[in-house]
Amino acid sequence: MFKAVIFDIDGTLIDSVDLHAQAWQEAFAPFGKQIEFDNIRSQIGKGGDQLLPVFLSREEQERFGKQLEEFRGDLYKRKYLPQVKAFPGVRELVQRVKDDGTKIALASSAKQDEIEIYKRIAYINDLVDVQTSADDVERSKPHPDIYQVALRRLGELNPAEAVAVGDSPYDAIAANKAGIISVGVLSGGFPKQDLEQAGCAETYQDCVDLLHRYEQSLPGLTRAA
Repeated sequence: MFKAVIFDIDGTLIDSVDLHAQAWQEAFAPFGKQIEFDNIRSQIGKGGDQLLPVFLSREEQERFGKQLEEFRGDLYKRKYLPQVKAFPGVRELVQRVKDDGTKIALASSAKQDEIEIYKRIAYINDLVDVQTSADDVERSKPHPDIYQVALRRLGELNPAEAVAVGDSPYDAIAANKAGIISVGVLSGGFPKQDLEQAGCAETYQDCVDLLHRYEQSLPGLTRAA
């Protein structure tokens, strides 16, 4: 039986993937980088440390990478964050998991201050036991570091005692590298095939679908120790 469910946030609990991609696209432009929206969107789920090397040369990263990332962060918070909404069924799903006596963790490539806002948007402040962000690690997803920190904060939990829920291949890859079985939701816009190839053991349309099929799902196997 699993003792904890570790949720990704962007694209899983809140509808923000397109907004992140738009912010990155707009931020790249003043630095002379015209990048297609779909190319950027396919990388959302990574933190800036892993996304920037996809689009910038090493020389560009050294010359203006930090400045670009800071500009994008400010732009996102000012222009795009106010547009973010929670997906339907998020509060109900997290509450259902919590009702089993299971611990709830958030593991996101977002910054810590953004996570605090997201918890309020999704109305889950009172349900979250621990959280980890890009601020806690040197490497964001698809590296396992964020999930490894989450396991430690959950009380040195064994990876086999947790299940991760995310929307991107980078969530699945990171969780699996940490030894955690992963479940995918399609609400972030990544194809089911991509999630399965990345290692998702199950896939669901969204939080509502997972809630409706909860008893037969891997998160539904969670019980308090």
